[in-house]
Amino acid sequence: MTKTINKAIVIGATGLVGRTLVHALHQLEQCQSITAVVRHSVTEFENLAKVQQLILEDFLLLNDEDVNGHSHAFSCLGTTLKKAGSKQNFYDIDFEINAHFADLLQDKPIHYILVSALGANPKSWVFYNHVKGELEDYIQSLNLAQVSILRPSLLLGVHSEPRILEQTAQLAYAKLSNFLPQTFKYKPVTAEQVAHTMVEVAQSQTEAFQIYDNLSIQQYSLNGEKK
Repeated sequence: MTKTINKAIVIGATGLVGRTLVHALHQLEQCQSITAVVRHSVTEFENLAKVQQLILEDFLLLNDEDVNGHSHAFSCLGTTLKKAGSKQNFYDIDFEINAHFADLLQDKPIHYILVSALGANPKSWVFYNHVKGELEDYIQSLNLAQVSILRPSLLLGVHSEPRILEQTAQLAYAKLSNFLPQTFKYKPVTAEQVAHTMVEVAQSQTEAFQIYDNLSIQQYSLNGEKK
């Protein structure tokens, strides 16, 4: 199993975690190239020498040729019910596209790293958590060389589109943070923490399959070692 991130491909590259991840990968000396799958050209990526943008209006058009040759595949793709506009549209993005991407990685020596969510459970009555859990189950059913699944809580940071509920939760957390323990299960994490954890587990994980919960994400320090 490959530990060095030689060539990476990223979907969801324009989101809060995705953008942070692309920059983190670009800073890795051993990383030779990053393929960012995007729907339109992103100016900030044009200024990153290692980044090649694969422009596809429909991510379901991704094919074997697009993923071949990469050592690691990262999925930061996700949306909200409000932005998707309906449960079906949400499912089409969060499940169908991620599942298609994973399908392409079968029987290839590629380490797949997925951003899921705290509370992911296919039996959950919460639609968001149900879809995330269904996706995790599907990923586990595939013949993938190596899989890492991250389950972050609320993500702190400025999203590309307004997310009223998340903004409200961030404000509430800012007022309560001093009263919460350092290892609080539901403590929000930053995009930097999630992206950093993705890079670290991509290089250090030895198991064929591993889930990293929100506490694990919190515990990764800036130097790559757990606190």
